[in-house]
Amino acid sequence: MASDTPSEQKRFYSTSSPWEAKFGYYRAVRHGRHIFVSGSTAADPDSPPEAPRVRFPGDARQQTRITLEEIIQAIQAVGGRGAESVVRCRMFVSRKEDCGIVGEAFREVLGKHNGGQVGAAATMIVVANSFVDDDMLVEIEVDAIAEED
Repeated sequence: MASDTPSEQKRFYSTSSPWEAKFGYYRAVRHGRHIFVSGSTAADPDSPPEAPRVRFPGDARQQTRITLEEIIQAIQAVGGRGAESVVRCRMFVSRKEDCGIVGEAFREVLGKHNGGQVGAAATMIVVANSFVDDDMLVEIEVDAIAEED
């Protein structure tokens, strides 16, 4: 659900993620042409905030793909084109052995292709001690630029 706050020239987008409900943040915020997408995971949007579940436990590739798809939806919800709008991607991975498959999934969705229309600066970091849920293998945040205000 996208909403505007004209006085601040910001747009906000929320999903039904149990983590957004629990901690009170937005999935994406647009200010001017800049779009910032919060750290996103494969959290099950139908799970309750008091007992969040993760989709595809044990499968870093699927978690990456579904997370990137949701990020693209968030960008579009606040007026970005989608994958073409992404300029920077930060990937946090809980297991070093998953870096290769996470990178492959990134390449499939946001890698440099489509005649130069899709591609982003990217960083991948292996995190110590995992995430807020042990089933989460990947968390991704992106910055994007919309074509117009």
